[in-house]
Amino acid sequence: MSMNPFDGREIWFLTGSQGLYGEDTLAQVAAQSQQVLAQLDGSPAIPVPIVWRPVLTDAAGIRATMIAANADDHCIGVIAWMHTFSPAKMWISGLEALRKPLLHLHTQAHRELPWATIDMDFMNLNQAAHGDREFGYVQTRLGVARTTVAGHASEPRTAERVGSWARAAIAVATMRNLRLARFGDNMRDVAVTEGDKVEAERHFGVSVNTYGVNDLVKVVDSVSEKAIDDLVEEYFEAYDVVPALHEERRESLRYGARIEAGLRTFLTDGGFGAFTTNFEDLGGLRQLPGLAVQRLMADGYGFGGEGDWKTSMLLATLKAAGHGLPGGTSFMEDYTYHLGPGPQRILGAHMLEVCPSIAGQKPRLEIHPLGIGGREDPVRLKFSAAPGPGVVVGICDMGDRFRLVGNVIDVVEPDAELTALPVACAVWEPHPDLATSAECWLMAGGPHHTVLSTSLDIETVDQFAELTRTELVLIDESSTPRSIRRELKWNAAYQLLAGGLR
Repeated sequence: MSMNPFDGREIWFLTGSQGLYGEDTLAQVAAQSQQVLAQLDGSPAIPVPIVWRPVLTDAAGIRATMIAANADDHCIGVIAWMHTFSPAKMWISGLEALRKPLLHLHTQAHRELPWATIDMDFMNLNQAAHGDREFGYVQTRLGVARTTVAGHASEPRTAERVGSWARAAIAVATMRNLRLARFGDNMRDVAVTEGDKVEAERHFGVSVNTYGVNDLVKVVDSVSEKAIDDLVEEYFEAYDVVPALHEERRESLRYGARIEAGLRTFLTDGGFGAFTTNFEDLGGLRQLPGLAVQRLMADGYGFGGEGDWKTSMLLATLKAAGHGLPGGTSFMEDYTYHLGPGPQRILGAHMLEVCPSIAGQKPRLEIHPLGIGGREDPVRLKFSAAPGPGVVVGICDMGDRFRLVGNVIDVVEPDAELTALPVACAVWEPHPDLATSAECWLMAGGPHHTVLSTSLDIETVDQFAELTRTELVLIDESSTPRSIRRELKWNAAYQLLAGGLR
C-alpha cells in the first residue's frame, strides 16, 4: 500500500491585524478570515486541511504562534494574510523564528467593491491592499523564503497555486525527516553521484548513512516461505507474467520476491524512506534488485542506482509532493537519442529500476540476463511510460551549494514497439527542443540520473527550490544556450555574494 505523506498533516492560517481598530472590528476580521479559509479549504486542489488560528495583533502573539508551528509535527507550513493594516515590525521576531514554509496570501474578503456604500468603516476594515504591502516589505527586508499568491480565495487559480505551495511544503517536510540507507558505496570513478552528505543534512535535513550489503542479505535470507508465496501470488494478479516465470524460471521469481520482502523489512524497521543499491557491490545477493526496487518506488520510496543518494532523496521528496495526482514519478536516466527523422526524442531507461507509477499499460513481469554485475538473471517489470506533460529534475553538488536542474518535457509514445528492449522505459521530447535542452543541461552540469514526473509541474519544483533556498536552473520553452549561460554566471555571482545562502 502506498505511503500517504499528507496523513495527519495540516496548514495553519494566520490573519494579521492590530488592536487599534477595537474589538468589534477584530470580531469582523476573525469572522471574515474564517470565511476566506473555508473557501480555500473546500478546494480539491489543496491536499491538506487548513486550520484557522486566532487573529494576531501583537509581536508576542505572532512569535509564540510561529514557535508553536515549528514544534507541531502536524503543521507543514503557514499561510499569512494581513486582513487590515498590521504594522510589520510586529512580525519581525516571529518571521525570524519561523522554520516552516510560508505562503503570503494577498487577498481580501470581498470580491466586488460595493461602490455606492463604501465609507471609511469599510475602508478601515478591508485594507489588505494596504496591509499586505507592509507585510511584503518586511519579508523582503528580512530575506524570508516564501511563496506569494495574489487573488480572491474563491478563484480556482488561487486555490491551485496554494495547492502547489502545499505540495512543495510537504516535499520540504519529507526531506527534513528523511532517512536514507545506502547499500554499499557509489559506482567507482563516477563523479556526479558523489556529494557532501553532511551538507545535505544541514541544508535539506536528510540523514544519509551507509550499510553493508550483507546486512541486507541477512534479512533477505531470513524471509519466510509464506511471505514469498504471498508476494508471488500478488505478482500473478497484478502483472502479465511471462510463462517462463510460471515454470522453469519460477525459482528466480521467488528469489526476486525474497529480495522485496527482505528489503521492505529492512527499510521499515530502520524508518528509511529512501535507499540506493550498486551493481558493483551486491555481496551475497544472487540478483541485482530490480522488481523489488520498482515496487518500492511505486509505494513512495526514493531510490538511486549506483549509490546515487542525491537522486534517491530527490525522488522521495517529489513523490511526496505529487502524491494523489494523476501520472507518476520515477527514477530515470537519459540513455540514448532519436535525432531524426521526425521529432527528436530522448529514450530514458535504466538497468532495471523504472517505477511502474509512470506505466502506460499493465506491466509485464519478465526475466533477462543483465550483462553486468556477475549475478543471476534478475526479474523486472517492463513497460513504456504513459504520454503526457511532465518534468525531469536532477540534483548535483557544485562544491559550495546544491543545484537543481529542471527541464519541461512531453512524454510521448515510442515511434515503434520496443520488442527487443528488456527494461522499462520512457520516451520524451524536451522543451524547447532536444539540441537546445541538451546544450543547456550540459552547461548547467546536470546529472545523468534524474527524477521524471508526469504528476508535477515545474511550479511545484520551483517553489520547493525557493523554500529550501536551493539554486534551480530551469530549461523551458524560452531557454537558449545564451540565456542559460548568462543565468549560470549571475547565479555564481549571487552565491558568492550571498555566502552560499548561509
